Amino acid sequence: MSLTPEQKQAVSAWVAAGDNLSAVQKKLAEQFKISMTYRDVRFLVDDLNLALKDPAPKVDTSDVSKTPPPVGGVPPSRAEKKGLIDKLKEKVGMAPGAVDEDDLPPEDLPDDGDGLAAPPAGASTLSLELDRLVRPGFMASGTVTFSDGTTGKWAIDQMGRLMLETAQKGYKPSPADVQAFQRELQLQLQRQGY
Repeated sequence: MSLTPEQKQAVSAWVAAGDNLSAVQKKLAEQFKISMTYRDVRFLVDDLNLALKDPAPKVDTSDVSKTPPPVGGVPPSRAEKKGLIDKLKEKVGMAPGAVDEDDLPPEDLPDDGDGLAAPPAGASTLSLELDRLVRPGFMASGTVTFSDGTTGKWAIDQMGRLMLETAQKGYKPSPADVQAFQRELQLQLQRQGY
C-alpha cells in the first residue's frame, strides 16, 4: 500500500515524537482509515528511513533485584571471608572469641614428643564417621556421636557450608566436643583428599 506524501510526513512526525509501532498503527487507522498489520508498519518505518526511539526504562519498584547497592557495597575481601573451620565453629556454637589450640603460642602447648598436641583435659569421646556414599548434593557427609551420647548427621555442601542435624532440636555440643569434632573432621577430610 502506498501512502500520500502528507501521510508519510505524519508518520515521520509521529516517529520523531517517540511513538512506537503500535501507536503509529493505531493513528494510521484512526486518522487516515488505513488498516495495516504491525509488520507492514515496521516495513513502512524502515522504507521511510525512520529510527524508532527507545522509551526511557520505567523503574519497577516491586523488583528488588534492581535496587542500587548499598553505599558500602564493596564485596568482602579475602580476609573477611570465613573458611570451613570458621563456619564449622559458628555452626556448632563455639564462641567466635574462644581460644583455640591452633591459636596458642607453641610454648603454651604440651610437648609429648610426637609433635601433636594432646587432647585437652576432660577430652570428649566423640566419634566421627564419613559416609562411604556421599549424600546427594554434598561434598562430604557422615555421622557423629558426641561425648554425651547425642548422635547426628553432618554434611558439607559444595560451598563449604556445614549442616549438622541431631534428633534434639537446638542441640549445642560442649566446647570440648566442638574442638574434637573440628579436629576429627579435618583429619578425616584430609585423609580423603579434601
